Amino acid sequence: MKERVESLLKDSLEEFHVYVEDAFIEEEEGQKVFHIVLDSDEVIDLNRITEASRKINEIMDQNESILEDIDVLDIYSKEKGEE
Repeated sequence: MKERVESLLKDSLEEFHVYVEDAFIEEEEGQKVFHIVLDSDEVIDLNRITEASRKINEIMDQNESILEDIDVLDIYSKEKGEE
């Protein structure tokens, strides 16, 4: 899953200096949640994650087959210091 999402988003995310660290589906409280975790070589501020999320939403809307049975799309950045 990560590779598919990464290939869809890589070029578009370069302008934000972020990349896809992970992408996975998880069941939470009876809903299928598609998590996209972003990372960067620098701290990702709120404005950058917001703009990147907008771009990701746009791209994912154009590729609905990936999200066909997903209830929630959750995009967030990895905290610096996590291993």
